[in-house]
Amino acid sequence: MVQQEVYDFYKIWTGPDFPRVIAIEIQHPTPYYDDSYTVNSAAQGPYGDAITFELIPYIEKQFRGIGEGWSRFVYGGSTGGWEFLAVQVKYPKEYGMCFAACPDPIDFRAYFLVNIYEDENAYYKEGVFRKTLVAGHRDYLGNVDATLKDMNYRELVLGTKGLSGQQWDIWEATYSPIDNEGYPKRIWNRITGEINKEVAAYWKENYDLAYILKRDWAKHGKDWANKIHLYCGDMDNYYLNNAVYLAEEILSETTAPYYNGEVDYGDRAEHCWNGDHNNGNHISRLRYHRMFIKKYVEKVHKIAPKGADLKSWRYGCILSSLKTKSIINYLYLNLIKI
Repeated sequence: MVQQEVYDFYKIWTGPDFPRVIAIEIQHPTPYYDDSYTVNSAAQGPYGDAITFELIPYIEKQFRGIGEGWSRFVYGGSTGGWEFLAVQVKYPKEYGMCFAACPDPIDFRAYFLVNIYEDENAYYKEGVFRKTLVAGHRDYLGNVDATLKDMNYRELVLGTKGLSGQQWDIWEATYSPIDNEGYPKRIWNRITGEINKEVAAYWKENYDLAYILKRDWAKHGKDWANKIHLYCGDMDNYYLNNAVYLAEEILSETTAPYYNGEVDYGDRAEHCWNGDHNNGNHISRLRYHRMFIKKYVEKVHKIAPKGADLKSWRYGCILSSLKTKSIINYLYLNLIKI
């Protein structure tokens, strides 16, 4: 199946009607993960600036990229979903549009099932008569097979000091300030689950993407308008749809200008749903290129400056109903000068 999808995309990519773009998949591992999360962080360094202001312009110069913010569009799923909303938020003029599918938590009021600002403990919900473990992973019917405590304990066994190389540790490596030993501060005690409110406040101001959109809309709204597109299954295995709901509420209330993007949900769709209502995840996760290049071409006129060349790279863009991707977490696309 994967081989067939790759071959089908090869035929489309090299065909006469596909837009001429540069597709960039960046390898940027750190000591904490196989991916830096594409932003500047205290523990990992200035990856966001290095990629945005150094690497991408260099590639554009070498391969005839247009080299302007409106001509760069980004898309990805899961880790990539968070990353590309993040670069759109943090570099509003440097990217022309983002398509974020099944993103890691983009509102920390729904960090999985934890509100890091209001909850006192990540592992337990306090009921009237007893404490209940917080769920961490479910299937499309809501059946829970792991708790947050389970998942965090597993990482603690694999490596201390945030060095397990796993998901919860990379979030701390990306979002947290540094402790006295030079490691990322814990958002919560890995043994007890007690949340560190000082760290939560740091996360909020620097990496809570929905909060930053709300906080800075008056300043950057004109540069975010028409650019933000979010997709998530409403039965995401990691409850990531909850954060998307909260972000949608913020976006829907924007004015002067209105965000004018898109938020879409897949009915009973699990993790990796990316906006394709016609195919299952096992197909649509292989078709990101065809899906989102087409979406960008349809919308580019909304963000391109007056007088920009919107024709020479299009070639009609007849893409039929095919949509592509390998689950690429980090994809930047740049329009090519012809």
